Parts: sequence; C-alpha cells; structure tokens
Amino acid sequence: MRLKRGVLIVFEGIDGSGKSTQANNLFHALSERSFKAVYFSEPTQGKWGRIIKEKAAFPESLSPEEELKLFQRDREENVEKNLKPALRKKQMVILDRYYFSTIAYQGAKGIDTERIRKLNEKIAVEPDLVFILDLDAKKGLNRIENRKKKDLLFEREDYLVRVRQLFLQINGDNIFHVNADRSEEEISKEIKQIVFAYLNRLTL
Repeated sequence: MRLKRGVLIVFEGIDGSGKSTQANNLFHALSERSFKAVYFSEPTQGKWGRIIKEKAAFPESLSPEEELKLFQRDREENVEKNLKPALRKKQMVILDRYYFSTIAYQGAKGIDTERIRKLNEKIAVEPDLVFILDLDAKKGLNRIENRKKKDLLFEREDYLVRVRQLFLQINGDNIFHVNADRSEEEISKEIKQIVFAYLNRLTL
C-alpha cells in the first residue's frame, strides 16, 4: 500500500516489557499488508552504539553524562543515516527505542529530563506514534533473567522502578501507554488497531 508520506512508529518500555517482540510483530503485520516497512533499533550497530553495548555489561562503567553523550551521538547518526532517508522514501519506519528511553533511563540517573528532551528534539525526527509498554520492574526482569548477555549498567530492579515512573510521565496526543502485563496476542491486537486506524488516513 502507498502512503502520502513516511511514518515513524516508536516502541519504548523497560527491559523485559516486550517492546522488541511487539515491534517485530508490527513490522511483519505491515509487510504482510504490502506496506514498505523497515526496522531499526537503538543503540544501533554503528560506532557509538557498539561502545554503548560493550559498556552495558559492566555496572558503573559510564557516568550518566557519558551515557547521555554516547546515546546522543548514536542517535544523531541513526537519524541522518537511517531514519530520514527511509522517511523520504515514504517508508514505514519501526524503531525499537528512541529518545524517550534516554529521558527515562538517563533521567532516572539524575539528569534533568527536560534538558534531555530539548537536546533530542533538536536532532530527532518527530515520531508519528509512540507505544510505551508498561510493566512492573520485577516482572520485566523475571522475563529476561535467562538472557546470556546481561546489561548490568541498566538491568537492576531499583533502577528500573525509577525508569518506569519516568516513562509513565511521558504523555502526548500520539503517545500510547500499553498494559504489557497481558498476552502477546492481546497487546499486538491493541497496537495494530491503533496503527491501522492511523494509516487509513494516510494511504493514497
């Protein structure tokens, strides 16, 4: 199906909330309906994203300000190399994490959230739809306890409780808080209903 313009859909939430699963589910649902969809995630596979992933295995390996700078550099690269080109081609862009995660995760480490927002709004493409999957921190960690690679920089319950609270404070007309304490199918159904209702207004 053809769109009048590109569309950016973002998935957010604490670790273990199921955002990556739901982002993938939507990507496949769009592809099945013949939308030109592409999938990206942050941190990226680029230079700055690789540094973030390497440091994430070691707790306290970065100060909050160092984290913020790395995420900003990685995001600038993602916006210029991936997001803007895809949107110019009128593609559907599915993005697993964006600057809302920076607001929540680095904000939970003491950086002013309004400062983070302003820094990102200078460089970021504004998303059309944002889904924030909401889940209790303990349940999120239980879901990912068998992961081989632990992100000790971020995956701690006391920290994720604060991250979740900051996610809950992020609101807007295009931002949807989704109860992630349900079956994958129920969550996917809710998200697809919102997305396809939105896209019906944009198709040629």
